Amino acid sequence: MNALSQNSSAGLVASLHLHVPEPGVPLQTVASVEVAEAKGIVGDARYFGRVSRETGQPARRQVTLMEREQIAEHATALGLQSIPPGAVRANIETSGLVLVALVGNEVEVGEAVLLLYAPRDPCAKMDALCQGLRELMNDHRQGVLAQVLRSGKIRVGDSIKVRAKD
Repeated sequence: MNALSQNSSAGLVASLHLHVPEPGVPLQTVASVEVAEAKGIVGDARYFGRVSRETGQPARRQVTLMEREQIAEHATALGLQSIPPGAVRANIETSGLVLVALVGNEVEVGEAVLLLYAPRDPCAKMDALCQGLRELMNDHRQGVLAQVLRSGKIRVGDSIKVRAKD
């Protein structure tokens, strides 16, 4: 079964998280966020409004997403009961979609449109959460990076729909 047939219905926003100004502290869990085209999540201290050092253009890395199903698989593999929402430092945790299989696609998330453009590279903070988590997140088991194509509000429980390619 390919990713699109597997994802033919819609996924859901399971939880939303913002980076706070202090590096390394847990993300703040929120009920909704506002995303701004070419900038990211309003109020996200880490990624909002960043520009590329090379080009001076808006940085592509504006939003991170990971599916709760994948997080649960990692918890099981590591012998954990669960990994709490927000702990893997993704802005949007989802359910019902295989995100990495959708890289290159646009998705409607609530009122916004995001372009899923690349798999996420797991960082050392994953092993700080649980030793071995970073390695488990390799080989397309780590979530995705996205850029905001259309501004809008995103709420917990909103649907996530893959947009048809032109």
